[in-house]
Amino acid sequence: MSKIPVAVIGCGHLGTFHARVYARDPRAELTVVADIVEERARALAEELGCAAATSVDAVLGKVAAASVATPTTTHEEVALPLLRAGIDVLVEKPIAPDPDAGGRIVEAARENDRVLAVGQIERCNPAFVEAREDLSAPRFIESHRLSVFVPRSLDVDVVLDLMIHDIDLVLSVARAPLESVDAIGVPVITQEADIANARLRFGDGSVANLTASRVSRERMRKIRFFDRNLYLSVDLLARRFKRARLRRLEDGTRTAGGARDPETAWLADQGLSLDRSSKEAASGDALATEIAGFLEASAGRGAPVVDGAAGLAALETALRVKQAVARSLARIGDLG
Repeated sequence: MSKIPVAVIGCGHLGTFHARVYARDPRAELTVVADIVEERARALAEELGCAAATSVDAVLGKVAAASVATPTTTHEEVALPLLRAGIDVLVEKPIAPDPDAGGRIVEAARENDRVLAVGQIERCNPAFVEAREDLSAPRFIESHRLSVFVPRSLDVDVVLDLMIHDIDLVLSVARAPLESVDAIGVPVITQEADIANARLRFGDGSVANLTASRVSRERMRKIRFFDRNLYLSVDLLARRFKRARLRRLEDGTRTAGGARDPETAWLADQGLSLDRSSKEAASGDALATEIAGFLEASAGRGAPVVDGAAGLAALETALRVKQAVARSLARIGDLG
């Protein structure tokens, strides 16, 4: 199997991780890394044994696939030349700063028959991958994504920085169109919202309640699903999940008396039991899984984990949350 020549555009925090994964993936040949800061590109190139560049134009004609890990505001200007030159693209989330720019990226991929993947990495989290196999039609979803402050990705607010991960997870399991969005958020350190809470309502009556903070004293990435006769609590950080499944007892299995807790006793009286279990997900590198899916799609063997349409849907929903946050802040200002 011939290796796919690959470039990484943007040699910052995320771009460095992308480049290192490509360097060790047998499907890829890391050919060039590019960054507008020449010293940064050269340092990464020397580490990984590839060429360095300072512009997108210097990459064209040299590779068949590329990761775009530049600031969100530059995604369109970087991704479009790549796609138009026949290069498959994996662009970090969010796909773009606004739906118009995201739509142009998606359209360029379609017009040039190129693979477009979006780096919504939590879709590749082993705990989520395993847990979602049990889901059929979640009725209520609750997530908490808390992070300590890091002076990175400050070109966007907490919704586009953190909450968009959980928005994408929710959209990936939703069974009906999104109908309404309510949200509130406040700036704490930056000029943008650093803490936000959103409530998404879908056409089938299901609801998702999402909280994100990038100024917390602890780290947390948990999402809970309440499905029909099923509860799943997924710890995306620890990569484990808990499951509680309601099942009907077989005839003759009900018991009376005995040292049972009130919940177990009541359920047994109804002919039901609650089976609880917990599991650690299989080990795995989510970014490596994401990049492997992109390389397989680039080689014509399947689709990326998150395609352009899904990445654009996550962005559009996140921007609806941002608009709701702005309205809530305006109301608070009016009351003041």
